[in-house]
Amino acid sequence: MNARVPLPPEAASAPESVDALFERLLRGEGAVAEPVAPATSGLVIGELLALREDGAPLVALPGHTVRALPAMSLVDLHGAHVGLRVALMFDGGDPQRPIVIGVPQGQAAWPLDATPAQVDVDADGQRLVIIAKEQLVLRCGKASITLTKAGKVLIEGSYLLSRSTGVNCIKGGSVQLN
Repeated sequence: MNARVPLPPEAASAPESVDALFERLLRGEGAVAEPVAPATSGLVIGELLALREDGAPLVALPGHTVRALPAMSLVDLHGAHVGLRVALMFDGGDPQRPIVIGVPQGQAAWPLDATPAQVDVDADGQRLVIIAKEQLVLRCGKASITLTKAGKVLIEGSYLLSRSTGVNCIKGGSVQLN
């Protein structure tokens, strides 16, 4: 854990450049701390500035003179989250020890590099309709049912049984057995 480094009196007149501070923080060498602020309670919205090589987030707090603070995180953060607002709490109420507790929704369409394919589901209590763009696959162990966009229905398994109390009809342009 990085210890707090008090701001030397001579540094007050010659602040460290943003680039130098950022490089130092990315190397994990701590932060130039502002004088100890009163305890912070409640939720604070800050900004995720970067992720260090070890995965630790660097955050900025609104109204604080420190440009970036190393933080802990309770959520999985990705490169796509950099630049977004983050919800912060503080270890022991200390504003020098932020903890990222979440990323407010609605800031970005999807936090990962690839957006997942969309599947539409319509359920009304009587009927369940699942719509996929290319294929829909139901799988359990070695058994599967695949529906394709082209209209194919593929049923696979180590044992297939078709049973009916009424007519069991097989129709097709041609029917092949074995």
